[in-house]
Amino acid sequence: MTKDAGKPQSIWVSAWASANRLVLGQRKVDDKSNEITAIPALLNVLEIAGCIVTIDAMGCQRDIASAIIARGADYVLALKGNQGSLFEDVQWLFQSAQASGFADVAHSIAQSVDKGHGRIEIRRCWTLSELDYLIQLPLWSGLQTVVMVQSEQHCHGQITTENRFFISSLPSQASLLLHAVRTHWSIENSLHWVLDVSFREDACRIRRDFAPHNMALLRHLALNLLSQDSSSKRGIAAKRKKAAWDQSYLIKLLTQ
Repeated sequence: MTKDAGKPQSIWVSAWASANRLVLGQRKVDDKSNEITAIPALLNVLEIAGCIVTIDAMGCQRDIASAIIARGADYVLALKGNQGSLFEDVQWLFQSAQASGFADVAHSIAQSVDKGHGRIEIRRCWTLSELDYLIQLPLWSGLQTVVMVQSEQHCHGQITTENRFFISSLPSQASLLLHAVRTHWSIENSLHWVLDVSFREDACRIRRDFAPHNMALLRHLALNLLSQDSSSKRGIAAKRKKAAWDQSYLIKLLTQ
């Protein structure tokens, strides 16, 4: 018997429809590769026209932006130091605008406030669309707007702030872009966390051949079915158990 205990777990890129709470597709990241090659392959099998595609900093690549625009969609891409001078130039644009109080700078601003569990989080979003200063502008298909989101957390008498930057093909509408940025992280709470806690995906020891791929697909299918069921107010884990014990409920899930 071949032992695969030391073999690393497969890495997958998933397309998550936040409004519908559905996994639309998945693509395995090839060995000795990364998400940069898997994301375009996944986009190619999805119908994304008219959608807003949000991707974290790993996917902030010119080819990916071009592929999204070519498919009739818009993008909001997280921007970090992996894009070098573009990241620094976008930071400079906002620093300059803030220094002047945004005087004579066309911009949009929006804010949201969340309270809960003894914590207050204030998110402020600024957007700029006058991008002539960006020498990289012609290299990014469809780029219209740069975005800064400031997260200010008040917790147990302490205040922490964090600034995050994004580029987008959407118009300079801060409320829309703030919503897109916030919605992006639903994949962490509604997909990754649920797969780990309710399906114990991270603890799975399946490693050989096509079994990891098949199991990942089955988990996503099961999660989609359970998420769409509104007849029960239970959590995903409880719904899974109910489906195992109650055949009529299982049939309902499979035929809904």
